[in-house]
Amino acid sequence: MFGISGIYWVLINSVASFIFLYIISKVLGKKQISQLEFIDYAVGISLGSIAADWSIETKEPFYYYLIAMAIFFVLAWLVAEIGRKSSFLKRVFKGKPSTLIYEGEVVYKELKKNKIDVNDLLSMLREKNYFDINDVAYAIFEPSGKLSVLPKGSQKPVVIEDIDGAQVKESSLNNVLIVDGVVSKSGLSEAGKNKEWLFRKLKIDSKKDLKNIILAVYDETTNLISVHYKKHD
Repeated sequence: MFGISGIYWVLINSVASFIFLYIISKVLGKKQISQLEFIDYAVGISLGSIAADWSIETKEPFYYYLIAMAIFFVLAWLVAEIGRKSSFLKRVFKGKPSTLIYEGEVVYKELKKNKIDVNDLLSMLREKNYFDINDVAYAIFEPSGKLSVLPKGSQKPVVIEDIDGAQVKESSLNNVLIVDGVVSKSGLSEAGKNKEWLFRKLKIDSKKDLKNIILAVYDETTNLISVHYKKHD
């Protein structure tokens, strides 16, 4: 047990570390958690860990923790300042955007480099309200981990009430039939199709021919399959 004096020091250290963290955050500037880049996240984790250790420390001099937090603060500030003055060093420290979809085609090389699989990409697109990958012209994976999406010209938002005589097409989800070279049994089942139909539709003979397909999506309304191939250039 700490005893009364130990509890007293924990209280004092906790308040002091909180105040110091608050001052650092105000100086460095604030971002929403979803907008934090990797280096900001790493610095935040480190500062929080040091502050937590400081809060319950009753033996080591408090200024050890102040020095450690100050060092992280200076490093974070230097990285931010260097990034403002040099775009090259900013890319080194904070990374650069990656184009995951270019002119409607999935860029397999960028997916692999960013350790993102096709299901991750589809999930991020759905979060942006794009349930059909064929509606997307460009998708850019930002250093903050967010996905920026530019739809194809025909898919840009339009207010239906502004178009005289326009008929609204019922929305429907397309069936994902192939993901990263593997046939989706659930996708085929939902579409009411089988592997033989899929192979005939894609004009392939065996599973070996699937290895270069990163994504295949079936649209029941048009009876067409949209195929995205892996490109290793």
